[in-house]
Amino acid sequence: MTSKTDRITALDLPMAEPLPKATQDYFDLCQDKLGLIPNVLQAYAFDIDKLNAFTAMYNDVMLADSGLSKLEREMIAVVVSSINRCWYCQVAHGAAVRALSGDPALGEAMVMNYRVANLEPRQRAMLDFAAKLTTSSAEIEEADRQALRDAGFSDRDIFDIASVAGFFNMTNRVASAIDMQPNPEYHAQAR
Repeated sequence: MTSKTDRITALDLPMAEPLPKATQDYFDLCQDKLGLIPNVLQAYAFDIDKLNAFTAMYNDVMLADSGLSKLEREMIAVVVSSINRCWYCQVAHGAAVRALSGDPALGEAMVMNYRVANLEPRQRAMLDFAAKLTTSSAEIEEADRQALRDAGFSDRDIFDIASVAGFFNMTNRVASAIDMQPNPEYHAQAR
């Protein structure tokens, strides 16, 4: 019997064989830089077009030029994932917050309840917006956007906050639906 920790998802969707060279190169790069191939990439690798679409959007919202730092984007990912109770993303992106901030307690607070974290007003405003977008997106109004402007965010930054939150709301639902499991290595990182 396969245990839950021995599999990547609850679905029987094997990786494409052989992987295209560009995909294999990307997986090799992940292995070299991260010490692992994130299970989310392996989960999408049954369909290279889906994997490419996922990685293109991820790379855009999380790594492209932005007024938001990498840490801020990871904080949004964790807060959205915490609200949605996405096991995979809470673990994986919680580890990223710990690593980027150098503060294990901040990573834990983001996963458990960001409101208890010692945050700058700018970060609090950003996360409050991401949380509201996650729980009641139809209630976002101009006052919510103005609160972000008042905290120092540009309209471009607001678009980026919304894009990161929107991306993780989508991926959280997919990860939960297929019971995607985090790589075990994430649990011990940056503690």
